[in-house]
Amino acid sequence: MDKVRKNKFAILVFMLPATIFFVAIIIVPIFMSLYYSFLDWNGITKPDFIGLKNYIEMFTDKNVGFWPSVRNAFIFAGLSVFLQLPLALLLALVLAKGIKGERFFVTVFFIPVLLSTTVIGQLWMKIYNPEYGLLNVFLKWIHLDQACKTWLGDPKYAMVACFIPMLWQYVGYHMILMYAGIKSVPDDIKEAAKIDGANDAQLSTRIIIPMIKPVLRICVIFAVTGSLKAFDLIYVLTRGGPAHASEVPSTLMVNMIFDRSRYGFGSALAIFIIFLCFFFAILIKKVFKTEEDQA
Repeated sequence: MDKVRKNKFAILVFMLPATIFFVAIIIVPIFMSLYYSFLDWNGITKPDFIGLKNYIEMFTDKNVGFWPSVRNAFIFAGLSVFLQLPLALLLALVLAKGIKGERFFVTVFFIPVLLSTTVIGQLWMKIYNPEYGLLNVFLKWIHLDQACKTWLGDPKYAMVACFIPMLWQYVGYHMILMYAGIKSVPDDIKEAAKIDGANDAQLSTRIIIPMIKPVLRICVIFAVTGSLKAFDLIYVLTRGGPAHASEVPSTLMVNMIFDRSRYGFGSALAIFIIFLCFFFAILIKKVFKTEEDQA
């Protein structure tokens, strides 16, 4: 094994297929989008090179709706970090204690992650339906008819209505990561803390959570970047509406490319989304420095 590791040619041979695959599906499309972002192109006719005009329009033209979409993306990111992740951590801490039916509950919470996002979108569209949806039917059943809303058709509630399915789908994903991290904490450390008089709350906040900091960092990165590039569930539920109330950069990008045939402008939006995800991933990594990073 040591000989293989020292053999640079062997390392190159083993890494080459994955490297080619990565470059073909990640790096090349990014540079293609960067090139297209400098063009005025409808996808059919000959493109015109216009330099930074797409970016200037994106940042300055209020009619485009770029800044409201960015605001919505940050709202989703904030809700994911301050609502979804704490809920996932609470579930992970409870389940990792070894409660009865532990494996069953872990599986149940993780099932939504395995479902197709389109299926989840269709499911929640039925739940939110103003006529026969489960939510409004339940509110009527408990005599709260005044609380019934057109959840996906009202700009006041569209954002919340989109976030709840996202919360339901991905809380299990973050929970399973945190659960695995908690399970990796040595039992002797927990036992020593209990002998010293630590209760469950102190054990969680002073021992377990600090020791799973690398896992929490990964979860924060996934939550923020996932929210910033969120598309499929929002597109299925509202397509960014009503009146752009739930518009995010990804849905705006698709709208520009496929509905308005503005491939250049849509590519500029794609580059912005990529930059935003990379920026916050690096920023979060810097904020959540672990002992290994400092060393």
